[in-house]
Amino acid sequence: MKQLSITRRLAGTVAAVAIGTLGLAGCSGDSNDSVSSASSAASGAVESGVSKAESAVSSAKSEVADGDKKVELTAKDGAKVTLIGSIAAKYDSATEAQKADLGAPLTGSNTSGEGANGVVFQQFDGGVITAKNYDAGTPAYITWGKIRDAWNVPRDDSGTPTPSGKGGSQGPLGVATSDETDKAGVKESTFEHGTITWTEATDKVEVTVNGTVVPTE
Repeated sequence: MKQLSITRRLAGTVAAVAIGTLGLAGCSGDSNDSVSSASSAASGAVESGVSKAESAVSSAKSEVADGDKKVELTAKDGAKVTLIGSIAAKYDSATEAQKADLGAPLTGSNTSGEGANGVVFQQFDGGVITAKNYDAGTPAYITWGKIRDAWNVPRDDSGTPTPSGKGGSQGPLGVATSDETDKAGVKESTFEHGTITWTEATDKVEVTVNGTVVPTE
């Protein structure tokens, strides 16, 4: 229905432009060349309008397709897992290496869904994909390994580890804002309120919350 409405509105605009242009040609007292020029302009306007209408319909189709984005996966136990929206879009755009590192999706309680802060997630054997919501246009990110482990440590508001604190996107670091990057052997992931790095050579993890380095665990 959205696509049809867009097409009708654009088609109406095109028709109005064409009629207006032809009307000017009919009122003109100039030579036939002027009429021909006006007719050509009208034809061009129609063609341009049709092109815009087709583009709008194509865009509408794309929006619908993105909104309904789904990816079907199979868990280790054979269960079918359906990724949707932003999570599906991220998995679909991931490299083969990223997909291999993520592994199979996990099933069961607390392995997927929406957190109390609205952040959506899907846990995998080797990592997690998170996003602020399910909208297919919302950026989603992959977090894994030692960085993921440190992110999940329960912390108080200052970032200090404590059993009564919160971890992951619910904790003081907040939701992920990047995939893991590698700078000369130092892996880094950024979050709303800090960063976590892991140095491959030393196996050292460093957690920074609001500009302050805090204990890892």
